[in-house]
Amino acid sequence: LGEIAIQLRNYSQKAHNNWSLVLADKGTPFQRRVWQYLQSIPMGTTQSYGHVAKALNSSARAVGNACRANPFLLVVPCHRVVKSTGIGGFGGKVDGEAIAIKQWLLAHEK
Repeated sequence: LGEIAIQLRNYSQKAHNNWSLVLADKGTPFQRRVWQYLQSIPMGTTQSYGHVAKALNSSARAVGNACRANPFLLVVPCHRVVKSTGIGGFGGKVDGEAIAIKQWLLAHEK
């Protein structure tokens, strides 16, 4: 837990992609495929649900559902996936505090 706290503190001070955590084996094979792809989106950039879906030969809705199921929100950066017409959701929410968090994370990583 101490190492996790250090990495989280480091991220809050300066955004990074240098996580050295062993993630629990969670999710379906499709979800894990989406989550792996999300980790390849460069920090400070976004991609639309449709773009991710096309890259994975899937649908935007399926990508959104995989993002919603993501238990590793900072390490697997689903906040970098947005709607083609706006910010989209975060953690299954489309307004309020969840969207404010998504906006903060995107700004923090720029």
